[in-house]
Amino acid sequence: MSQSSHKYSLTARIFIGMIAGIIIGALLQFLFDDSGDLRFSIFSVEVSTYSILVEGIFSTLGQIFISSLKMLVVPLVFVSLICGTSTLSEPSKLGRLGAKSIGLYILTTAIAVTLAIMGGLLVSPGEGLNLQSETTYVAKEAPSLSQVIVDMFPSNPINSMAEGNMLQIIVFAVLLGIAMAMTGDAGKRLAAFFEDVNTVIMRLVTIIMNLAPYGVFVLMAKLFATIGLETIGGLLWYFFLVLAVLVIHALVTYPVLLKVFSGMSPLILLRKMRDAALFAFSTSSSSATLPVTMETARNKLGIGKSVSSFTLPLGATINMDGTAIMQGVATVFIAQVYGVDLSLGDYVMVVLTATLASVGTAGVPGVGLIMLAMVLQQVNLPVEGIALIIGVDRLLDMTRTAVNITGDCTVATIIAKSEGELDEAVFNDPDAGQQQEDVDFEHFDKNKESA
Repeated sequence: MSQSSHKYSLTARIFIGMIAGIIIGALLQFLFDDSGDLRFSIFSVEVSTYSILVEGIFSTLGQIFISSLKMLVVPLVFVSLICGTSTLSEPSKLGRLGAKSIGLYILTTAIAVTLAIMGGLLVSPGEGLNLQSETTYVAKEAPSLSQVIVDMFPSNPINSMAEGNMLQIIVFAVLLGIAMAMTGDAGKRLAAFFEDVNTVIMRLVTIIMNLAPYGVFVLMAKLFATIGLETIGGLLWYFFLVLAVLVIHALVTYPVLLKVFSGMSPLILLRKMRDAALFAFSTSSSSATLPVTMETARNKLGIGKSVSSFTLPLGATINMDGTAIMQGVATVFIAQVYGVDLSLGDYVMVVLTATLASVGTAGVPGVGLIMLAMVLQQVNLPVEGIALIIGVDRLLDMTRTAVNITGDCTVATIIAKSEGELDEAVFNDPDAGQQQEDVDFEHFDKNKESA
């Protein structure tokens, strides 16, 4: 039994679970109508199989899987940041890490939205369309940049952890780690405690990863059972354009930046990102995927603890390249649908607004749509146009998240190389992390058998 469970790699098992979920979901979509009744009279059931499977089993198990991932985020970020910053020998290093991280994240976001606008102008996805939406979208007011900066500093760190406010958690953990590094023996004893906690949390990540193929299966089955192809029909050009720009950004922009700034092999990074990318695709959440992203960065890419502990949580919060691409294409699309001609200055304003908003609105719920509303208002486009694209945004959000976490690891690799904290032997080893994964699976199976 143990040998068969190791026949396929984790990536293969997750991929099999995803494909199986898509097939089952599409089959349910074909057999049942919107009300959950069977489309074909040759079938007869007394209880709605659709409700039991989709709204019952798939929905419940999917929510449990997502909650299990989110459960790890706050303790992982808090403990990892403390472990990373408490070992910094020079305080100036933290400033360098922050400047490099934010600078590179802003650069990739600016490139992303520029590519999206260029793609939109080239393809013209909204030209000649007369789309109408039955729903409306009411834009929430975005906080001012000064208010965002003030809100980064927690008045109650415990409350920040309870609410999952990532920027406040990052600030508090960094300050506590610095204080520990300056406290001598007491700080060393506390640091040793957090190191042990961090080891236990990473083991918990491994346990959740064992369940990933099943979690991905139910998430995909639920999604494709509830989203019909007719939703995409009227937005085909928009949908595939956003998808194409996302793929170009992931397979061209990131590899070029990695090669130019670090000299490392982009193919190795992309290959080792498969597990994390599949996690991100199925969960549609950079924060929920953060435990897997950090495990990939440390064990497979060889990124040092102080860099991965700081750069990756920050990236999960402010790096929104996928969202910026959606905003760029959506702005051009909505302008074309409503017959509004935007000037070159307007497009430059879109690039600036989308780039700065990715940092300025970090941690705000529904940040993607809030950012898009800000961009549309900046160039005097109707915010109601957002309602036109909401129907297909869920599918695109999955790909956006996979792109975002790939960008996080690319930036972390570049910074680790520049700081001398990249283990190139681990990075270049195709089996790095796999051996530990196999040991973890054996340990997991033995515990199951003994139980």
